[in-house]
Amino acid sequence: MTAGQQIQESDVTGATVWLTGLPSAGKTTIARELAGLLRARGRRVEVLDGDEIREFLSAGLGFSREDRHTNVQRIGFVAELLARNGVLALVPVIAPFTDSREAVRKRHQTHGTPYLEVHVATPVEVCSVRDVKGLYAKQAAGEISGLTGVDDPYEEPESPDLRIESQDQTVPESAAALHALLTERGLA
Repeated sequence: MTAGQQIQESDVTGATVWLTGLPSAGKTTIARELAGLLRARGRRVEVLDGDEIREFLSAGLGFSREDRHTNVQRIGFVAELLARNGVLALVPVIAPFTDSREAVRKRHQTHGTPYLEVHVATPVEVCSVRDVKGLYAKQAAGEISGLTGVDDPYEEPESPDLRIESQDQTVPESAAALHALLTERGLA
């Protein structure tokens, strides 16, 4: 690698794009679609999938409000670190509480790192039909409780940078809308 290439890569602005929404809203699917598009154009991108983070970084945490907050803060720390180093961190994580998401936003502001919040605003009725992980069926059968948006709270973002209604558009259309926002902000 030449010195010119190193300078060029260090000039790349990283950012965190937090996709929040109910289980089975389409957050991870949209993030992975966008990541593929951006990688094909040479952009450094990481998808911090909530399920993978729970398995590897937040193992042992439950789903109490305190544990959910701790999980979101851990993910926010890793995302900001990646973004600060020129990576576009796509974070498809429910993050049901406004105060947890705001704490992550403030961490990014403290470091001068761009942060965008995207609300994948899929209605619970659509999510329960998609039921990618079988959570809604398990909740309905009484096998689990504390399902976000059903019997546990989800605080919708009041002013997200983008709201995606995934039930009204295809995955490529949703990813394109998010790509357009990133382009507009100089982050694509």
